[in-house]
Amino acid sequence: MKPVYAHIAVVGTGAMGRGIAQIAAQAGSTVTLYDMQPAASAAAQQAIAAQWDKLQEKGRMDAAQVVACKARLKCANALTDLATCDLVVEAVVERLDVKAALFAELEAIVGADAVLATNTSSLSVTAIAAKLKRPQRLAGYHFFNPVPVMKVVEVIKGLKTDPAVCAALSDYARQMGHTPVTAQDTPGFIVNHAGRGYGTEALRIVGEGVADFATIDRILKDQAGFKLGPFELMDLTALDVSHP
Repeated sequence: MKPVYAHIAVVGTGAMGRGIAQIAAQAGSTVTLYDMQPAASAAAQQAIAAQWDKLQEKGRMDAAQVVACKARLKCANALTDLATCDLVVEAVVERLDVKAALFAELEAIVGADAVLATNTSSLSVTAIAAKLKRPQRLAGYHFFNPVPVMKVVEVIKGLKTDPAVCAALSDYARQMGHTPVTAQDTPGFIVNHAGRGYGTEALRIVGEGVADFATIDRILKDQAGFKLGPFELMDLTALDVSHP
């Protein structure tokens, strides 16, 4: 099946960016990696290739698929190298000013029909797009860590986002083997809107001396059915992300 977006770029090659790039290449897209740190893109390319090698060893991909995916994964040396991309997914630091500045720069580089997507977990999509000349082509596209395993992706319409953009992003998520859910542009969208309560209530329990960290994690996993306790989740996402 022809992918919705033939050539995409992923800006930011941390855990989220790598995961998005991996499943996009597996869906048949050519994927270009870009990171402000010169060596980061190459390191991400190698790490993703290693993941495919592991999937082949486990029998979940065959040799031809691995070779094809590796051939579709490329690195860029500058943002201007992304000019021909149909979709650019941003997965950089969770700061409104950084994201808004990046998209303003990208808008002057990519084609008029290119879609811009932010992997923000809780920032306003409307605010990120506010200073763009064409805010209708930017949407939220929030994946979860680890991306290849966590199958839900939130598709968020900003105040001026074209609904057709969200529809296309939803179709693309399905091609990548994920389940898209549409969300309003509210703080935390769906998952993190609820998830913030998970962490803050757990912190209150500790603060009141009811139980310690390990006990709370164990009870919520064993008795409430969560896959991760709240403190394990904070360790995974990092406190510098969770705290703001």
